[in-house]
Amino acid sequence: MTERIQRDTYPQIIPVTLLFCALLAALAFLLDSPANALLGLTYIIFTPDTLITDYIALAGPGGAFLNSALVTLAALGVLVVAKAPMNGAVCGALGLIAGFSLFGKDIANIWPILLGGFLFSKLMGVSLARYAPTILMSTTLAPVVSALWFNGGGVVSFLGGCLVGIAIGFFLPILATYTFRVQKGMNFYNVGFSCGLIALMLVPILKALGLAPDTVLLWAKGFNRSLGLILFLLCASFLVWGLLCCGRSIREALGDYRQLLRQSGRAPCDLLSRCGGAAVCINVGLTGAIATGYILAIGGDLNGPTLAGIFTIMGFAAWGKHPGNMLPVMAGAVLAGLILPGFSLTDPAIQFSVLFCTTLSPISGSYGWPFGILAGFLHICLVQRTGAPVCGLNLYNNGFTGGLVATVLYGILTPLGLLRKSEARDTTSRFSPL
Repeated sequence: MTERIQRDTYPQIIPVTLLFCALLAALAFLLDSPANALLGLTYIIFTPDTLITDYIALAGPGGAFLNSALVTLAALGVLVVAKAPMNGAVCGALGLIAGFSLFGKDIANIWPILLGGFLFSKLMGVSLARYAPTILMSTTLAPVVSALWFNGGGVVSFLGGCLVGIAIGFFLPILATYTFRVQKGMNFYNVGFSCGLIALMLVPILKALGLAPDTVLLWAKGFNRSLGLILFLLCASFLVWGLLCCGRSIREALGDYRQLLRQSGRAPCDLLSRCGGAAVCINVGLTGAIATGYILAIGGDLNGPTLAGIFTIMGFAAWGKHPGNMLPVMAGAVLAGLILPGFSLTDPAIQFSVLFCTTLSPISGSYGWPFGILAGFLHICLVQRTGAPVCGLNLYNNGFTGGLVATVLYGILTPLGLLRKSEARDTTSRFSPL
């Protein structure tokens, strides 16, 4: 490959993210009035954010997209201050942050956890740049902070929420390092698995104190036409950019993309450094269009939770996901939704779980598409039960479920000699806890 494809940092990510934040802010004021957007942002900040709290249903599209713009901008600021390399891991983290800022994370509840991550870096003498994406993703437990702030009331509850958030941010990178090794890179949302373990211990304590919140269901409908058009235009922009504006001819860009489709996706899998920016932009556009098209095809709803799934897929299109390894997993999840009694593809939880089950794409890429279908099927069976014990406080519950499935399948399939990709072997020197 050329030197262009061998780089490990892409500073272009910064202006692209700034443009994306500007787009989110513009949507806030195009889809709602400025007054409603600011009022909606206030509702979001002062509301416990347990699953499923769709900010579009809670506060309207103005408040939801304004919150997403601010949180994504804050995340980019953290990465810049940390001097983190702008690579595929950063793209994955930014896509995930932007999406979950539409249901669960807000511009207030993320800061105690980020402070804890900063203290971890300073007190443990480790590189903040290396752990910045993991620290950003650890805000999956931001609803814990909000639950303590607003369910208890008073200064004591506020300070308790801050201290618990700081503790989460401090200890999560340590635990994520361990869980990554357990899952062997087969679960993209490793932080969701490690945070799920923390939540399983934390929630019983909150229940004993009478502070555990109830799960909720706020789910917006009626935005498919406007949000569908916006998403398809965004995906088309990435496609055109990849084909025409990344310094590669169309033929070269498509050649790079063919190489990308041959990657198993097993983490760490920085597609930017392996295949280049042109191929990744094409991949972002295609995976985003597939995810959006799926929701519209089943008669689902484009709203905060499903946009979170779509933005996460688009972000991780720079960190291992592509149509070849994610479609079998989605097919297995759809199969479960179709044939299992009591399941429906249009159920809110199933809608976004089919998108988030692509956390298991490395299973498909590493063992073959039949096992990808199996992984998606198992994921849907499990994910409907794993959220209840943590009272909706782990936003990446699909990552937790994916960790369970990945650990079991890796432990069974690998000794049977079914790990088929040579680049999918253990590579501890290239470890990343993301």
